[in-house]
Amino acid sequence: MRQKRTALKAKQTPQTLSARPFAALYVRVSTDAQAEEGYSIEEQQKRLIAQCGVLGIEDYQLYIDGGWSGSTLERPEMQRLIQDAKEHKITHVICYKLDRISRSQRDMLYFIEDILLPNRVSFVSLSETIDTGTPMGRLMIGILSAFAQLERENIRERTQMGMQARVESGLWPGGDRIPIGYDYSPEHGILIPNKDAETVRSCFNLYLRGFSPQSIADVTGLKYGNWVLQILSRKTYLGLIVFRDKEYRGKHLPIIDEDIFRRVQERLTQRSVTRLSSSKSLLTGLMKCGHCGASLYYQSWGKGKKKIGCYSRQKSKKYLVRDPDCPQAYYNSEEIEQAVLNDVFHFALEVQSQDCAAPYSFRTDDLVKNLELTDTKIKRLYGLYADSPDEILLETISDLKQTRRQMEAKLLKLQNEDSLSVMRKDIQDTISNLDQIWDCLSIDEQRNILHILIESIEITDDKIDIHYRI
Repeated sequence: MRQKRTALKAKQTPQTLSARPFAALYVRVSTDAQAEEGYSIEEQQKRLIAQCGVLGIEDYQLYIDGGWSGSTLERPEMQRLIQDAKEHKITHVICYKLDRISRSQRDMLYFIEDILLPNRVSFVSLSETIDTGTPMGRLMIGILSAFAQLERENIRERTQMGMQARVESGLWPGGDRIPIGYDYSPEHGILIPNKDAETVRSCFNLYLRGFSPQSIADVTGLKYGNWVLQILSRKTYLGLIVFRDKEYRGKHLPIIDEDIFRRVQERLTQRSVTRLSSSKSLLTGLMKCGHCGASLYYQSWGKGKKKIGCYSRQKSKKYLVRDPDCPQAYYNSEEIEQAVLNDVFHFALEVQSQDCAAPYSFRTDDLVKNLELTDTKIKRLYGLYADSPDEILLETISDLKQTRRQMEAKLLKLQNEDSLSVMRKDIQDTISNLDQIWDCLSIDEQRNILHILIESIEITDDKIDIHYRI
């Protein structure tokens, strides 16, 4: 036998009625407007309740802010109204006049666009005859929104112009993202080095010594290796301000020397080009076959062992094959690695005993100035020749061009010498006591150091040729 059940309709209690959506009647009177005709709390309340009758609204609540200015929305009852609207308790917001909500056009539009409309709350203003529940009311809000968008764009443009003017004068553009190592001085508008500046310097120095970003983070107390990479790439530490992809000279003190920063950028570029794979093998990316020139690779061989082979003999990756008949044999990876490390440690001792002279960048200063003067002379002579063609002028221009080529060649030679000197100094710093600290380094740090020292390793039968970078 089927059971028949009847759901009884619950009686409406005051609590049930109060839980239904209602209209919010907002009343505000400032301290200096209590006596103004038509603005008193009682008068506004009376007219708003009457409007509810016209609209056929039975349930409503009053929100009254007495003695509060209309310059901001930070009022107790206004904040309660906003919260009730977000919780979908309200169907309408009715006020006597727009300025009762706010005297700020921006706040008024925020209240309508961002609070009421997204939560499907109609807005009614008696004095301006605005009712967003009607087509004309929605048109009015659309017009107001268009003006609001225009104002927002004007504000953004003025803000950007102000920030542009600041950075051009060397001041920090503002914002919450202050680089580690600096504090912001609102009084002077510039960055001031703080106690963390030493942490920044440590990041640069440790990186040049071959430590990985994560290891540097562990040593310096930073949380992530990516933070270290951000520090190493930030030109703020040179005393520069980067704004809209352009660089400006800032008034703040640099933390990092330009030469150190440049060397770190070169190292970052070098590591990104020769980015190591996720493999934990020590010589990955360095080995070449002496027979065919193809890369050599690691291959698992037995339990926990690896062998090294030539890609020309590994037919699954045809694009890496240089000679299908390459005679290169397979090698025990441990033997190859040990032979390479023995040579690296010996090389390290030799380099440490050498006197690596500091670069003489000042030697190039005069050459650069002379090149600039020569360019200026050539341009002037071309201008004279355009006004009055003369063979003597052409011969003079030709002689100046020849002189310029000689100066360029000399400048390039000096720059190469300086670069080599810097590289030697970098490598000296990197391999200081290398044989003593090697076993304490992680596999990633060991591979980083090898990539700093070695250009390539060429293996031909039983012969291993190591090509060092210096």
